Amino acid sequence: MTIGFITSEYPHANLKRSAGLGSSIKNLSKGLVSKGVKVVVFAVFQNKDKTFEDDGITIISMARKGHRFLGWYFERKHIEKRVKEEIKAHHIDVLEAPDWTGITAFMNFNVPLIIRLHGSDAYFCKLENRKQKWKHFMFEKNALNKADFIISVSDFAANVTRDIFKLKQEIITIYNGVNVTTFKPKSELIVKGRLLYFGTIVRKKGVLELAEIFNGLVDKKPDVSLVLIGKDAMDVFKKTSTLSLFNIKLNAEAKQRVEHINEVAYSEINSYIASAEIIVLPSFAEAFPMTWLEALAMEKPLVTSNIGWAKELMINNKTGYTIDPKNHNDYTNAILDLLNDETKQKIFGSNGRKHIIDNFSTEIVLEKNMDLFNQIMQQKSEA
Repeated sequence: MTIGFITSEYPHANLKRSAGLGSSIKNLSKGLVSKGVKVVVFAVFQNKDKTFEDDGITIISMARKGHRFLGWYFERKHIEKRVKEEIKAHHIDVLEAPDWTGITAFMNFNVPLIIRLHGSDAYFCKLENRKQKWKHFMFEKNALNKADFIISVSDFAANVTRDIFKLKQEIITIYNGVNVTTFKPKSELIVKGRLLYFGTIVRKKGVLELAEIFNGLVDKKPDVSLVLIGKDAMDVFKKTSTLSLFNIKLNAEAKQRVEHINEVAYSEINSYIASAEIIVLPSFAEAFPMTWLEALAMEKPLVTSNIGWAKELMINNKTGYTIDPKNHNDYTNAILDLLNDETKQKIFGSNGRKHIIDNFSTEIVLEKNMDLFNQIMQQKSEA
């Protein structure tokens, strides 16, 4: 069996920066290879054309051509043509693509196409209560309607997406998984009072609320510190740096206790997770976040938001606390409660790792994906 993934994100030094979407595809791809499945990744909208191998996975980097007229259409037709060539060359049996901006809109393939819901532009616009560009909605709807199968990384994302696009197709939920060997507890010394946020510095992930929360925390526990790891992003409403908006919200004392690290290698992130006492992820918009999975797998207590997907991943008062990020006082007090109770930190951390191992480890998630791919292959052979 050979599976092809079409994606604009994939973590590798030869490609553009990748986030959680790329990490989830890489985790699945490596798992499939370990089961004897061949994997071809089409990394689209890149800076250069290049084909190379990575951990037994064939990566085909495709440069954006930059068509001057109807670029959105001709770019997709260029991708379609190249993918069709590689389907023949590599004997690809099944294709998969994410829902984000409808990469596969207006494409037609002679092998089954899966769209996996990691969170479309329409989905995030809905959660952020902002207007989506009409063309992006059209691309995403077209891609979803052309899909032979739709998978979602959470029930919440499936239900919201179904409502937005009025979908009639069945949507199968298969959660994202995490490698519990790569992400495991480390013996590194924990920095007392250190909080860690990691992810893009962007409004939808609750970083502006985190500034207010941290102000209240510093007032009550002056020795607390906060490390932010992630690239700054342009704020969708203020049209300026989100990090600058975050810093404006900090009071003078809190500013002295915050460190921002623009970027670290994916292979190094677990060292930063290990050094933190508590992980704070007050996001308003996720599908099923890899950051949460990784932190839980490393036995870290989390204080997160309590929205939709959170209830499928976190167990409130067992793996951490789930709280409305807009309720700054309650969020601050939840962090303070954990900072003042090392025993509870250890209990929550242990519960979190067990929860991941039992439900979201790569092995468990991989088997569910393998079952689906085998089912698709069976239907294909009977057609």
